[in-house]
Amino acid sequence: MYLILDSLRVVSLPTKSNFRGINYREVAVFEGPQGWAEFSPFLEYDDQECAPWLACAIEAATVPPPELFRSSISVNATMPALNGESEINRILSTFPGCTAVKIKVGSNHDEDLARIAMVRKLSPMAKIRIDVNGLWSVDQAAKFLDLCGEIEYVEQPCTTVEELRELKSRVDVKIVGDEVLRKSKDPFDIDLNGAVDILMLKVQPLGGIVRAHKLAQHHKLPVVVSSALESAVGINYGLKLAASIQTLDYACGLATGSLLSANLAELAIIDGSIAINEIVPKFNGLEVSADRYEWWKNRIMRTAELLG
Repeated sequence: MYLILDSLRVVSLPTKSNFRGINYREVAVFEGPQGWAEFSPFLEYDDQECAPWLACAIEAATVPPPELFRSSISVNATMPALNGESEINRILSTFPGCTAVKIKVGSNHDEDLARIAMVRKLSPMAKIRIDVNGLWSVDQAAKFLDLCGEIEYVEQPCTTVEELRELKSRVDVKIVGDEVLRKSKDPFDIDLNGAVDILMLKVQPLGGIVRAHKLAQHHKLPVVVSSALESAVGINYGLKLAASIQTLDYACGLATGSLLSANLAELAIIDGSIAINEIVPKFNGLEVSADRYEWWKNRIMRTAELLG
């Protein structure tokens, strides 16, 4: 605990547009013998759900990374639930060279289809992915997938394994499992056979690189690595996870720093890829008020008790 609190800094990073219902992303970072680490579960998460995020941060600060098979990672663009050509084009322009676009959908059928069509118009050569966050029933998902045209995959179209398995029996589109894994009480105890084609790995929610590897080996599925809208510190650890996976067939969702209008460091997208770096954060007036700092410190202390 001393390791964490001795160097703890908490910052608030403004987003370029409303994303996941937020306009500021609060994150806590601290330094250990392996460098800076991030703890940034979303504000509404309870202490139990925060536990793997803290385990990941402690791992990042104290454990040397595994063997890395690549020095940079191919990434996708991420399109929030926006509409209008100028706004969509503004966001796409912040992902130079990316050849895949992940589009947030699920809240409004007509607006979602219009958003996909606009991305196709502006980036006609890009592979399209859609992310639903489990908002659809099986029937809603099947209907939408029949209307939206060719896509690379759909991420978490329905909530449960049973719904995903039924949907998979009705459609030909590849299905990616995200929340079904990371929000499970025991992600090793779920049977994804016939329900999911690709496994989404997010390093903080899954408890770190070591545990993410164990989950991938257990479920024996192709993987794609994505972020949880972290700062550059957390994203860089996600890049290390992606680089430590020997077979990585899909561009990763690790360019979400482009959705922030301020960050702790720059992770530049060059020709659709981000290089792995050793991050030294620059706080530049981004730190939160004293009461928000105390809120995060107390959250870490409570969560640490759960880890033992």
